Amino acid sequence: MAYHHRPGDEGEVQVRHVQPYQAVKTYRCPGCDHEIRPGEGHEVVVPVAAPDLRRHWHSGCWSRAVRRRGDRRS
Repeated sequence: MAYHHRPGDEGEVQVRHVQPYQAVKTYRCPGCDHEIRPGEGHEVVVPVAAPDLRRHWHSGCWSRAVRRRGDRRS
């Protein structure tokens, strides 16, 4: 599980990719407001200053959000 630091609206965040076999619960993506279903790989985005505010994002939704903010790092 790799961690990446990217600036977010809330400050610095850690991003962890969840493999499909690790995804066992249903979450709601804040990027599109659709479900992330069990068995679907996705990203967990954790604000460094407030880890209890972590959110689960579709990988594509998170990529688009990062591009909109102008941060093009991988």
